[in-house]
Amino acid sequence: MMMMMMMILMMMMMMMMMMMMMMMMMIIMMMMTMMLMMMMMMMMTMMMMMMMMLMMMMMMMMMMMMMMIMMLMLMMMMLMLLMLMMLMMMMMMMMMMMMMMMMMMMMMMMMMLMMMMMMMMLLLLLLLLLLLLLMMMMMMMMIVVMMEKKREA
Repeated sequence: MMMMMMMILMMMMMMMMMMMMMMMMMIIMMMMTMMLMMMMMMMMTMMMMMMMMLMMMMMMMMMMMMMMIMMLMLMMMMLMLLMLMMLMMMMMMMMMMMMMMMMMMMMMMMMMLMMMMMMMMLLLLLLLLLLLLLMMMMMMMMIVVMMEKKREA
């Protein structure tokens, strides 16, 4: 009987130990996951900050460059550069506010537009060429008619 009791006790102890171990493992795992999450978050924030800083730096550089160029240029050029600067600023703001996806979409749209414009231009050119050809034909016809008339006379 005593042996049995002892056995049971031992078993119970073992079970307890196992449970404790499991719990510990679980806690450790959770801690690890938490740490990972925190690290990720930190990284993200850091990256965001870095991006912002970079943008600011770029803006500053651009401003400086523009100023320098403006000093060198004439009035008309100044105006044009001002416009350019505004555009640059706008672009920067857009980049800050939007995601990259938006930018990509915009780029695609622009490309499409450009392509369309090019196509239009090509079409126009073709039309012009056709017109020219027609004119040439007409001229040839006229000359032939004139020649015929002369021959008759």
